[in-house]
Amino acid sequence: MGSREWMDRESADRIGAAAERDPSSPTATSGFADRADAAAHRNQDDNEDD
Repeated sequence: MGSREWMDRESADRIGAAAERDPSSPTATSGFADRADAAAHRNQDDNEDD
């Protein structure tokens, strides 16, 4: 099993950009871009608490 990496803002932005480039792609239609953005936001908030 691979190591677990937390979603960061840079990765979420890259995923969102890919979804915008191809709105019919699985990334765009599955809602993954929205989930990535939400996870990056959550992780950013968690890191600010440290």
